[in-house]
Amino acid sequence: MHELSITQGLLQIVLEEARKHSISKVRLVKLRIGELTAVEPSSLTFCFELLTKDTPADGAGLEIDVVPIKLKCLNCWEFFETRDASFVCPACSSFNTELITGRELYVEQIEGD
Repeated sequence: MHELSITQGLLQIVLEEARKHSISKVRLVKLRIGELTAVEPSSLTFCFELLTKDTPADGAGLEIDVVPIKLKCLNCWEFFETRDASFVCPACSSFNTELITGRELYVEQIEGD
């Protein structure tokens, strides 16, 4: 379960930013996670609830925006989404594609008092 170590890193970022901005109670954390990261949102949520106990983020809501895999064909310039690891252009069958989104993994927003 790599979600535990990922959540530890994300929580460290959240708590450090909260400290920098004098936030004593974190109310909401918004994350952007690309489909290619293979992070399971339900596991991440479970780990977040477990790790935030007795911290300024205890009881904070967690919103996860899952970012789809989007690519651009460098042959015909078609933009397309895929649900699997097949990066073949559906328009021209080219393998010459560039990843546009899907590898994101970051804290987008923190709300608190």
